[in-house]
Amino acid sequence: MERIIVQNLLRYLHQHGLISIQQHGFLTRKSTTTNLLETLNDWSLALDSKDGVTIAHIDFVKAFDSVSQTYIISFKDMV
Repeated sequence: MERIIVQNLLRYLHQHGLISIQQHGFLTRKSTTTNLLETLNDWSLALDSKDGVTIAHIDFVKAFDSVSQTYIISFKDMV
């Protein structure tokens, strides 16, 4: 049932242009690896054409480390 819902939802989102081409998570044939490869390619192209590149790295792992595991488990049980 979940697969049917996901397929229909993704079809709708694609048909109505609601998913950015930069979206990599939760899509078929796209992953964090393809995201990193595209990003590296964009940086390389910018540097080759002498354009500036600004990069910001956000470590979300640290954010989740600060959330109580008990709270996450309790919230998961509510859903």
